[in-house]
Amino acid sequence: MDVPRSKSVVRNKKIRRAIYLVLTLATIGGVSFGLMKMKPAAPPLERATVIIDTVRQGELIRQVRGLGTLVPEAVVWIPATTSGRVERRLIFAGTTVTPETVIFELSNPEVQQQLLEAEAQLKSAEAAYINRKVELEAQLLNQQAQAATVESEFQSAKLSAEAYEQLAREGLYSELLIKQLRTRATELGTRNELEKKRIAINTEAVKTQLAVAQAALDQQRTLFELRRSRVENLRVKAGMNGVLQELSVQEGEWVQVAQRLARVSDPKRLKAEVRITETQAKDIVIGQTAEIDTRNGFIPGRVTRIDPAVQNGTVLVDVALMGELPLGARPDLNVDGTIELERMPNVLYVQRPAFGQEKSTIRLFKLDPDERHAEATTVQLGRGSVTNIEIVTGLKVGEKVIVSDTSSQVPDNTTRVRLN
Repeated sequence: MDVPRSKSVVRNKKIRRAIYLVLTLATIGGVSFGLMKMKPAAPPLERATVIIDTVRQGELIRQVRGLGTLVPEAVVWIPATTSGRVERRLIFAGTTVTPETVIFELSNPEVQQQLLEAEAQLKSAEAAYINRKVELEAQLLNQQAQAATVESEFQSAKLSAEAYEQLAREGLYSELLIKQLRTRATELGTRNELEKKRIAINTEAVKTQLAVAQAALDQQRTLFELRRSRVENLRVKAGMNGVLQELSVQEGEWVQVAQRLARVSDPKRLKAEVRITETQAKDIVIGQTAEIDTRNGFIPGRVTRIDPAVQNGTVLVDVALMGELPLGARPDLNVDGTIELERMPNVLYVQRPAFGQEKSTIRLFKLDPDERHAEATTVQLGRGSVTNIEIVTGLKVGEKVIVSDTSSQVPDNTTRVRLN
């Protein structure tokens, strides 16, 4: 039969239940409190998907880079100096030319007719000049002959007067007659001086009139040369040593004066036109060294011109090539240009982070010593180059940071990540 439990047994059982309940509640509370104090688990980040770089100290070469093309230093557009119709195209683009190489042959009947008329007018002007010269020289010769006659008479009268003066002093000749001889000699002497002056004046007059005739002749000769050059210019020549790059007209086309017909350049004298982003072009100055990558070799260069205008967010910079051109270098070839801005000795630097602009403050994940976790760190950047950038504050030599973009893998407010 059943034996009734004592009251002490029942009390002890209730006490044990109370203790178990208290312990259970305490355990649940402790666990809950611990969970509340725990930091959220660091999100994982695949190591293979990020770029990690080590902070270094030393010389940082600041550079900027841009895309560009090779262009000739000497480019000549050949214009039409005479209007006409393109009859023949003698060579094609890519042909090596000399100054005398004929590219086009034009035709213009009006220009050729004008040359014939100018030639006839020139011959007429030459004949008129010769005729006028003969006339003036004949007139001058007649005056010189007349002057010579007067001088001869003067000398004869002078000698007669001197001879008869001796007889007059001895009383052998009439005083009246000697006066007449003296008067005659004086008159002829005056006429002789006048004739000399007339010859001098007429000589100058002949020169003046011949100069007028010569000017008329030169005018006709200049007109003839002009007409002849227009006809010669119907044969369009290259005008320089180089390569014919472009033809702008076709056979049968009528061209006007000053219209562009062809483009010639010297392929051995090239320069690079590099486009640099306007935000990076502010530190470029003339004379800085550069390097041009043609994909088939590198060419050293020097900045020679900076375009003052900005086009599509870029600044055009001309780089003169200082070295030998590699094989395949030709006009319009796409190249990469790198310009050296300055050399910064003994600075902290790291590979340029994604979205890391010069003189800005960004957040980077710095790896722990075990390299299994990375902590978000605020870093102040300084001056930058193409691939590297200066560290002002936030990092030390030898520390490793993630420089690639992690925004697509971890939330923006993440302060710690785990590298897998």
